Amino acid sequence: MDILKVFLYILVYPGLLFLFVYSTFVEWVDRKLYAKFQNRMGPMHTGSHGLLQPIADFVKLMAKEDIVPRACDKGLFNAVPIFALAAVLTSGLLLPVWHFTKGIESATSFQGDIIVMAYLLALPTFAYFLAGWTSTSMYAMLGGVRVLTLLFAYEVPMFLAILSPAVMAGSWRLADIAAYFQAHPLHMLFNLIGFAVGVVALQAKLERVPFDIPHAETEVVGGAFTEYSGRKLAMFRLLADVQMVVGAGFIAALFLGGFPGGLIPGFIWFVIKTLAIVFILSAMRAVTARIRIDQMVAFSWQYLAPLALLQLVIVIFIKGYMP
Repeated sequence: MDILKVFLYILVYPGLLFLFVYSTFVEWVDRKLYAKFQNRMGPMHTGSHGLLQPIADFVKLMAKEDIVPRACDKGLFNAVPIFALAAVLTSGLLLPVWHFTKGIESATSFQGDIIVMAYLLALPTFAYFLAGWTSTSMYAMLGGVRVLTLLFAYEVPMFLAILSPAVMAGSWRLADIAAYFQAHPLHMLFNLIGFAVGVVALQAKLERVPFDIPHAETEVVGGAFTEYSGRKLAMFRLLADVQMVVGAGFIAALFLGGFPGGLIPGFIWFVIKTLAIVFILSAMRAVTARIRIDQMVAFSWQYLAPLALLQLVIVIFIKGYMP
């Protein structure tokens, strides 16, 4: 029975099958919200109200010709999408959703898993850079350089933001942090600044408007993915959707008390909280315009990083005087 639960955890929830299905659903929600904010209809015809459109797009890309540039490093060019997708899928298994036995818990939840989670979510950014650099295309290489520049802008505020709930909970384990805020829900109010910084940094990590500088179509065609097509481009598209789900789950586990109540209630809370964060990301995408790369760097270091530091100081002060 324990072996069966292991396979269910890895393959079903929160594993591969769930992440694939739910990430395509979240993409549909994001596209519909984005359309509503702009007074459009969004996907409508594939499935009920366009619900199956993301899956149809994925299948269509998988069926298209897979072209590899003649001058590129073919081994690295082919491996990058698989490596990036594997990193994000692995990070999804660290989300504190449900645990069956002591063995399962030790495998997927441990002291320091918050750092491993942040590391795994950062790996796709390096993969994007390698994708652009190995393509030997001017547009792709420029997009790759922009990806790496953006990394140094948002990653420091993101790491500083996730420190605050860890310090307040007195643990570097995601499940312990979520349990602490479930037991002390009012303490979540002390981390509102960190939550805001984390959501903005997540938007930048996902390279969504206004931080879509690396693949700005009007400037660098498609950025790091300019030379990708077919199955590999489908993997990158799926990667972006899964990363949005896992990133939203990471923010929810840290700042919104996680997903209490066991399997079914926890699943319901996971859907509610991740969709709430996706709603914020979609609204941010709809009401802002693309900014320049230098503006993003300045914004991150002048505003996000100081705000994250301020949040950390507030939490340390509260923790020191808390009875």
